Amino acid sequence: MDYQDVKDRAEQGISGYLTNALKAGKIDRQAFDLARKDTIAYLNDWMNDENIDILSPNFKAGVVAAIGEGRWEDIVNAYRKKMSFGTGGIRGLMASRKDEIIQLKIDGIDAKILKGPNTLNNVVLLLTSAGVAKFGQSQGYNKIVIGYDSRIRGGDFAQAIAELFLAYGFTVFLFDAPCPYPEVTFAIPYREIHAHIGILISASHNDYRYNGYKLSCGNGSQFDPQQREVMYNDFILTATTSDIKLLPIKDAPKGQIIFLGAEKPLDECAYYGHTENLINIHKAHANHVKTFLLQNHVINKNLKLGFCAFHGAGRIAVPRILNDIGFKDINIIKRNGLNELNGLFPSFCSDPGREQQPDPGDPRAAKIAVEAYQLDFPGAFEDTDIIVGTDPDADRCGVVVKVPEEQRFLYKNRDYMLLPADDMWALLVWFRLKFDKSIVKKNTFITLSHITSDSIVKLARKNGIGVIKTWVGFANLAASVRDAWDGSLVSGLYEGKTIPEDKLCHPFMQESLGMDSGRKYNLGAMEQSNGFSLLGFPPPDEASLGVKGHVRDKDGTFAAVLMAEIADWAKKKGTGLFELVDENIYLDPDIGLFVNFYEPDPMDGEYPGIEGDQLKKSILKVTLDLHEKSKRTTVEIGGYPVISTVIYRTGKYDHIYVPTSDFKFPDEGVRFYFDKDRLSHLTVRPSGTTNSLRFHVQLHSYVNRDNIVEMKKKLHQDALNICTNIRELTNAPRNSVYY
Repeated sequence: MDYQDVKDRAEQGISGYLTNALKAGKIDRQAFDLARKDTIAYLNDWMNDENIDILSPNFKAGVVAAIGEGRWEDIVNAYRKKMSFGTGGIRGLMASRKDEIIQLKIDGIDAKILKGPNTLNNVVLLLTSAGVAKFGQSQGYNKIVIGYDSRIRGGDFAQAIAELFLAYGFTVFLFDAPCPYPEVTFAIPYREIHAHIGILISASHNDYRYNGYKLSCGNGSQFDPQQREVMYNDFILTATTSDIKLLPIKDAPKGQIIFLGAEKPLDECAYYGHTENLINIHKAHANHVKTFLLQNHVINKNLKLGFCAFHGAGRIAVPRILNDIGFKDINIIKRNGLNELNGLFPSFCSDPGREQQPDPGDPRAAKIAVEAYQLDFPGAFEDTDIIVGTDPDADRCGVVVKVPEEQRFLYKNRDYMLLPADDMWALLVWFRLKFDKSIVKKNTFITLSHITSDSIVKLARKNGIGVIKTWVGFANLAASVRDAWDGSLVSGLYEGKTIPEDKLCHPFMQESLGMDSGRKYNLGAMEQSNGFSLLGFPPPDEASLGVKGHVRDKDGTFAAVLMAEIADWAKKKGTGLFELVDENIYLDPDIGLFVNFYEPDPMDGEYPGIEGDQLKKSILKVTLDLHEKSKRTTVEIGGYPVISTVIYRTGKYDHIYVPTSDFKFPDEGVRFYFDKDRLSHLTVRPSGTTNSLRFHVQLHSYVNRDNIVEMKKKLHQDALNICTNIRELTNAPRNSVYY
């Protein structure tokens, strides 16, 4: 290989692509300058790094093939930056093309595909892990839990990372099969382990092209912002390939590698002789989940359930726990391999540009599950009460419920609907307040993200429960609970107030309601994106779960079991989950009807690459212009006049989006209020680490039995109109395939 010829061609191709993109207005000058400088520099660094040749012998062949094909846009996107480190680790594309993902699946982690510092590959994972290992050593850490889900080659990535930590002297607790993320976060502080760090190889509910590296601290939550900043800036950013060293598992001393799984070793797992200390973590996690049940689940179970694993790691864990607590009538959906571990997610559309996500909170995923259920179990759906689904790493839960005949017109005349997470969590809070007699209300609080429904806030305050609102992400939820435990919680912040343009928001808090230092019991931590846990009372030490508390990150397994308990109780009362929401939430005169509507943009994945950066930024700029315009004149969105607006900006992604004189990244969104009570609003919220946006609408009205259905119809349509109009006003694309 004459690298000088390859280098010259690459520089010409990269410069030509970027110049044409700049002239066409697809990128701005700032993006052009940064990409041209960094792409060529990083490409040279990687191509000249002899250590990468050893770690990945086929690496250069993949790059040269991409250069030969003239894949300049793909090359720029693979090399223009290092993969962003977000609140919980890294996540990104393993490859941009399906044929390369299939090649990775067939040939393994050294497949001849295009790799770079901005793709998720073995080199990036090992560089990141070297930084984490060196950070751990600086803190005196020496134990780590490592798991993986059903993503392509997740087991191989996990083994490589395990071998790095072994080489750094860590005791490694490695899952022997794809596992739910909640079992990782549970295992870290588990009494037989007491690890300091946890890693899961997973991209959660993203489509098949993605993978990621979820990072947890010693208590199972994500690392605090201060620790994360030190870890990233001082260790991960400075790590080089010379820091990568590996100790093969087969050569590890006895006791330095301990496998986590079930009671007995699996035939399909290579333990390399390290089976003497196998820990049955599945049973321990299941037993812990069962301690939160409030009803007798040994006899009189007549609930009929369906379960869909969406090709993920919940396929064994969820049915096993449900069965153990008395639910015997469970139909497991197997059509199209939905109950098989398959990171290509074949049940979901994967045509270029239409890479659908296996997200249990997506109504389209619910439709896939229901249609598969009807084919697998002909005639059974009519008598089925609920269908539960979990995503590939089983940290999110979705529940399909039956709809009363008089309201089916609201759901395209279907007899089912995906129960919104907002309604699920409201029911969980309501149910536990009703039946958990140990709860002392003046000592109790909940925490939820600021885009989660205010129906839960009003329910809590009606019952004398404290409320903490946080920015999006379970790291923020867990941090706010910790501060409440410690008595260091920040009081009310910016909700409904005008934030000075030069000021930043608190790093994880929005506001607190009815909180005081005496509230120590967390009844629930919840987010709109189908994440839930219950953190309980303060833990005995920093490396433990809360007393009477569950894991400090979301657990779809846990949520599935708690929702099944409510559905079982409802059926005994002759009703269902849908009716419970209407009766106990929406028709409560102290709460009222809340319609919470959500649309991502794009519907799946992200606006691609460097050109996507420009599109995302341009939409946000117009949104910020609307914010300014609303100060001078009346602005209407979807027929709703804007009463006031607020910008939420914490600055946590300013290292990614370099601020300019006319643009400051509103990482938690711009909110447009439509009423004086601030219960009806639109939030345009960007993702910090991917080129995507979210439109969140909340509309509120007090209703009675005579008008609830008509008001649902009106507010649902109004919410759709608001989303349609904000897309028009901001020039956000609209994919007609899905609408």
